[in-house]
Amino acid sequence: MTEATEAAQGTFVYELSGKPQGKGIIDYITVLKPRETALLAFIGVCSAIIAGQGSAPWDVLLFALVAITLGSAGANGVTNYLDRGVDARMTRTHLRSLPAKRIVPARKALVWSVFLVLVALTLAWFLHPLAFVFGLSGTVAASVFRKRVMCVIQGGIAGCAPVLIGYVAVTHRLDMTVLFLCILIAVWIPLHVWSVMVAHREDYLQAGVAYFPVTWKAEDAIKFLLALSVLLYAASIALWAVGNFGWLYFGIANILGIIMVYANYNLLKSSTSRDAWKVYKLSAFPYLGLIFTVLCLNFWV
Repeated sequence: MTEATEAAQGTFVYELSGKPQGKGIIDYITVLKPRETALLAFIGVCSAIIAGQGSAPWDVLLFALVAITLGSAGANGVTNYLDRGVDARMTRTHLRSLPAKRIVPARKALVWSVFLVLVALTLAWFLHPLAFVFGLSGTVAASVFRKRVMCVIQGGIAGCAPVLIGYVAVTHRLDMTVLFLCILIAVWIPLHVWSVMVAHREDYLQAGVAYFPVTWKAEDAIKFLLALSVLLYAASIALWAVGNFGWLYFGIANILGIIMVYANYNLLKSSTSRDAWKVYKLSAFPYLGLIFTVLCLNFWV
């Protein structure tokens, strides 16, 4: 499709909808997935606080926050660009900025996103060379082989990048604590991603996304999610044992772990899209956000 054709189609969409043409600042922000970016930036900064045992230098925290936010936003923008064709065929995502052609041509979103990634990587280099390596690795992992079964493994690498950047920005080294933080993220990613795929199974299939878990029977896929929730619970307790995070974290991790296991058990009993969607929403800030919040509070309470 030529740029002229793409632009013409974008104009046609807006004429039919009665909306003004795109290119508004809101579209360029939403293409960066602000909620997902905020969560990644939050856990990255929490990791820096954890690395500093509750007293990380404020200038390093601020520098890391900017680098992680821009890098996560840019990587999300790149993946939105790469996924725009599939997103256009899905009911859940067809109104996003790129599939709805509110940014025309779509390449503008790519240039904007790559610019943010380059700025973030430059900042990461000044934080520490390892931060640059982890940032680059996370961006590449998030961007290649999209919409394939390996995507969730790559997502685990990308999800660990903010944690690693925040941690090495303070410590300049790796240790067992950050390893188990990454194990927690690596287990959390597939539970989070696959629950939304189970919730919108038919939508994914009709869009041509045909890999696990949508290619499995719903009941079998949900059993796998339940097993992952148990593994996530175990990973959160293992983190407590390795990092010696205190009884506040231990108590909250148990409560959140039990809630996640129960939510997935309830999904197994009902097998409804609504309950799969609840697992997806629950696993974001209510679970991951609170886990990292309590990890930080451990040093201040």
